[in-house]
Amino acid sequence: MSPAEEEKSLPLPERWPRASKFALSACAAAVAELVTFPLDLTKTRLQVQGEAAVHHDGAAASRAVPYRGMLRTAAGIVQEEGFRKLWQGATPAVYRHIVYSGVRMVVYEHLRDSVLGRAEDESFPLWKAVVGGMSAGAIGQFFASPTDLVKVQMQMEGKRKLEGKPLRFRGVHHAFMKILSEGGIRGLWAGWVPNVQRAALVNMGDLTTYDSVKHFLLLNTPLVDNSVTHSIASGCSGLVAAVLGTPADVVKTRIMNQPRDKQGRGLLYRSSMDCLIQSVQGEGFMSLYKGFIPTWMRMAPWSLVFWLTYEQIRRICGVSSF
Repeated sequence: MSPAEEEKSLPLPERWPRASKFALSACAAAVAELVTFPLDLTKTRLQVQGEAAVHHDGAAASRAVPYRGMLRTAAGIVQEEGFRKLWQGATPAVYRHIVYSGVRMVVYEHLRDSVLGRAEDESFPLWKAVVGGMSAGAIGQFFASPTDLVKVQMQMEGKRKLEGKPLRFRGVHHAFMKILSEGGIRGLWAGWVPNVQRAALVNMGDLTTYDSVKHFLLLNTPLVDNSVTHSIASGCSGLVAAVLGTPADVVKTRIMNQPRDKQGRGLLYRSSMDCLIQSVQGEGFMSLYKGFIPTWMRMAPWSLVFWLTYEQIRRICGVSSF
């Protein structure tokens, strides 16, 4: 058998390991995103309510929708906009995770296994896991920023309708084209800096925590590499990711949702640091944790669904455990 024929006889995960892991990551992320998306929508609405810069701008202050807590926000969306609106923006969110999760998972494993390297006992030192998680998250989010921008802006369309404002987009494709025509290629990456910052912090919580907790349990406890271990590790990763990522997520959401001039410059905030300062000065430090409960309540089941799905489909497809 020639080398070419021998290569063709290999299973796909062995012939194209990175492409296979990208596809498996994207599938697991799409499942987790669709299951938990209503919590993401609720979180986004909470993060922009009471926005000090909007009140200073004056236009929308008198028409603000009086959402308050997570449950009242979710109930208000269902009552005033309809049950299906809980998934408004889900399509670009799935597009985002195909890029974001596919890239971050492949990059992290490459850094862990080929660049940074494991210790002699097969453990991955914490500092290397932190570097790998933050790097993988930042790279993945940079490529996925345009889809994240569309997702955030489409999630706010129902709120704009209730406030008497004209809708900006007819659908996902129209949103992409309108943002591109108004701000050019650069406009599609509006808010990418806080986006990448958030992704680095979230993945320090998610990838780093999951990988570190899972291998700690396997090396130091009687637990084996099964769904119980995966569930414990994913629960820890969801909590840490929410604590680290919420402040940057609030800034990212506000930067992406703000109105822009014809040159694509924000009308409320000059930069992510300006948004951070205005939020703390105008609303207090805890404004950076607006939406923390739905963020955590989403990240916990998201991490659980993602990691359990990902580990299982890797096993089914003949790919080694993460």
